[in-house]
Amino acid sequence: MELTTVWFVIIAFLWTSYFFLEGFDFGVGILLPVLGRDDVERRVVINTIGPVWDGNEVWFIVAGAATFAAFPEWYATLFSGFYLPLLAILLSLIVRGVAFEYRGKRDDARWRARWDRAIFWGSLLPAFLWGVAFSNIVRGVPLDASHEFTGTLLDLLNPYALLGGLTTTVLFVLHGAVFLALKTSGEIRFRARRVAEIAVVAAIAAGGTFLLITQLQHGKPVTWLTAGGAAAGLLLAAVANRRGREGWAFIGTGAAIVLAVATLFTALFPDVMPSTLASGTLTTDNAASSDYTLKIMTWVAAAFTPIVLIYQGWTYWVFRRRIGTAHIPAAPKKPEPVR
Repeated sequence: MELTTVWFVIIAFLWTSYFFLEGFDFGVGILLPVLGRDDVERRVVINTIGPVWDGNEVWFIVAGAATFAAFPEWYATLFSGFYLPLLAILLSLIVRGVAFEYRGKRDDARWRARWDRAIFWGSLLPAFLWGVAFSNIVRGVPLDASHEFTGTLLDLLNPYALLGGLTTTVLFVLHGAVFLALKTSGEIRFRARRVAEIAVVAAIAAGGTFLLITQLQHGKPVTWLTAGGAAAGLLLAAVANRRGREGWAFIGTGAAIVLAVATLFTALFPDVMPSTLASGTLTTDNAASSDYTLKIMTWVAAAFTPIVLIYQGWTYWVFRRRIGTAHIPAAPKKPEPVR
């Protein structure tokens, strides 16, 4: 296997890992105002991802860095042509991270409510815009012979891309609801299961339509298998959630996300940025770095990827137990004024 193909697979793995892990992060953030009826319950919801959300975002940084190093032409075209959507994603992630850190800095209900809204929008916008971005990558965008993006923002907001954004949003909401049902106890757990029952119907409808269109327009014989596997994952999640088997439901939603992303990358290969014009398509060959660069990167990836996986797996193992409102300490009472 050529190194260009190896690194296409590695980058696909990095993006898939990011969507699998950050997907339930985004879902939890979107569901914060839905499942958290008061401040204690909202603290429970946030605490389910508190130890892991920043580690999950590392996969985005590594995926972007790997794309820059392995396929610099792809990186340059992608980040220049998709400048506004990617800027919106980055700003949303920054605001979301600040909200997690600053929410509890003041004992003020209005202060916390503002940061809760920041968590909601900082989760919803990336969840939608990532779907829009990757749908456009698979569909193709207008690139000239120099691989420069010649379109406008409106070209990126086409019906197929908007459907892709809706699909990632409902998938992440479902993934987050199942994760909350898996990680919480008491009333929040049962509310999360009820939300998952609704979300899985929306995910099957939106995701099934999106993957069918993708398969008919860009698919290959093997992508029928990955798309069908994604649908099977959603059905598994629906049945397991109805039976109260949150672990199996989470496996189902995770499999659906992984296989849906695999469908997109498999349909894309060997292109990395198709052009809707007569010329300008970027492939794994004309977008790649030199063989020497790819060889060095391969050795570095082989050495450090297992370490990252082991550390992150250990983090999830340490914080594996359920939490509920009983685990949230009561706020200290304010001293009464001296008269």
